[in-house]
Amino acid sequence: MAIWIFPLAIVFAIIGLIGWRAVRKWDAIAATSFNDKDHRIPEAVEDHPFSLNPIIWVIGVASLFILFVIFYYWASSN
Repeated sequence: MAIWIFPLAIVFAIIGLIGWRAVRKWDAIAATSFNDKDHRIPEAVEDHPFSLNPIIWVIGVASLFILFVIFYYWASSN
């Protein structure tokens, strides 16, 4: 099991980076709008609402790591 410490640390770092960037963007947007009518959806989000969602990115990174671990153990057992 010690073989997975460094890859898991890399996955945690990637997920932390995604979260940090999302919070940083969220704070920048929240700081500029004070009014309820002031909330405009950016054009990039309107065009691609799912690609800019950090939750989907975190799920994707975690899923890829889990699939890699499953494939590794499947390939080593044959």
